[in-house]
Amino acid sequence: MERAAAWAIVTEFTQSDSLRRHMLAVECAMRAYAPRFGGDPDVWGAAGLLHDFDYERYPDVAVAGHPVVGSHILRERGVPEEIIRAILAHAEEITAVIPTTPMEKILVAVDELTGFIIAVALVRPSKSLLDMEVKSIKKKWKDKAFAAPVDRAYIEQAAEKAGIPLDEHLSMVLEAMRASAQTLGMA
Repeated sequence: MERAAAWAIVTEFTQSDSLRRHMLAVECAMRAYAPRFGGDPDVWGAAGLLHDFDYERYPDVAVAGHPVVGSHILRERGVPEEIIRAILAHAEEITAVIPTTPMEKILVAVDELTGFIIAVALVRPSKSLLDMEVKSIKKKWKDKAFAAPVDRAYIEQAAEKAGIPLDEHLSMVLEAMRASAQTLGMA
C-alpha cells in the first residue's frame, strides 16, 4: 500500500492533530522495527499509520466500533489483509484476533508506548524528543501517577511476546520517534 493512500484515509477520517500525531508516531516505530524482522517498512508503516484511523468516528472499542468498523472500511478500499489483520490484532480483546506475526506483535508493543513517550516529552522543559533519553522514560515509567491510564504491564508483556527486552524496546521506539521528531512536532 502506498503511504499517500494510507495518509489520505487518515486525513479523511481523523481531524484531531493529537490522534494524527499518535498514528504518525506508531508508523515511524513500525517502520523502524520492520527490517529487524525481515518485514517491508512500507507495509509495517501502513499498519501503524492506519491502526487508529477510525477511532475518532467510532471511539467505542467494540464489535460495532473501533477497530472492527475500520476493518470493513479498509477492506472496501482494497487495503491488504495483512495490514487489516494487524489492526484487528491490536484490539485482541474485542476482535479475538490474536497477534501471531511479528508485525502484529510489534504493533501491539508500540501502540501505547508511543503515547507514553510523547507524554514524557511534553513534561520536559524542551518539550522535545531530541534531548530525551531512555532513563527519562524509565523514571516516569516507575511513577505510577504519571500517565496513569497507560498500562505499563501490558506494554511490557507485548514487548516480551515480541521477543524484545523492555529497555531495548524503549530505546528502539524513542530512536524511531527522534528520527521523526520534526514530523511529530516534537523537535
